[in-house]
Amino acid sequence: MLKKERVSFIQNTLERLYPETPIPLDHKDDYTLLVSVLLSAQCTDERVNKTTPFLFAKADNPYDMIGLEISEIKAIIRPCGLSETKSKAIWNLSKILIDQHEGKVPQSFEALEALPGVGHKTASVVMSQAFGVPAFPVDTHIHRLAKRWKLSSGKNVVQTEKDLKRLFPKDKWNALHLQFIFYGREYCPAQRHDIQNCIICKAI
Repeated sequence: MLKKERVSFIQNTLERLYPETPIPLDHKDDYTLLVSVLLSAQCTDERVNKTTPFLFAKADNPYDMIGLEISEIKAIIRPCGLSETKSKAIWNLSKILIDQHEGKVPQSFEALEALPGVGHKTASVVMSQAFGVPAFPVDTHIHRLAKRWKLSSGKNVVQTEKDLKRLFPKDKWNALHLQFIFYGREYCPAQRHDIQNCIICKAI
């Protein structure tokens, strides 16, 4: 299968299997999405979704968040791991949103990536899922699939993101990001991968 055919087959398969792409992190607005994505670093979405209701019951906006002690945030988010770093980032970014952005989540990559704890991948998720801006956030799971499917030989997520953006239509990026994740979880895990049960790997 030529690369062009492989790309087309992968895209068509993912669209057939996952025509709907609900955001896996529970949230009610762009601020709660930003906090949830930050918490999801090195943590499962499932664990984040079990933790955020307790945090958002106390503070679901930057004004209430800075009313909490960092130690209080840390205690609530402990199940998500890296609670020391994440709690400081959540409090500090909330303060910056109030001081510099009128309490609102900024709608630019540059402004988002300037916030504590927000890297390019987190900014890409927020830009794509909160604001509908075309982005292709690449985490370790998507990086792994891109390599396994011979879509990229990138040594890091930055190169893989460039390769995927070049291969797939821009208007499909936001959906594909989630479709990759859904497919990886269901058919193409890192461990105990059953190639006979993996539609894409079996075909390519």
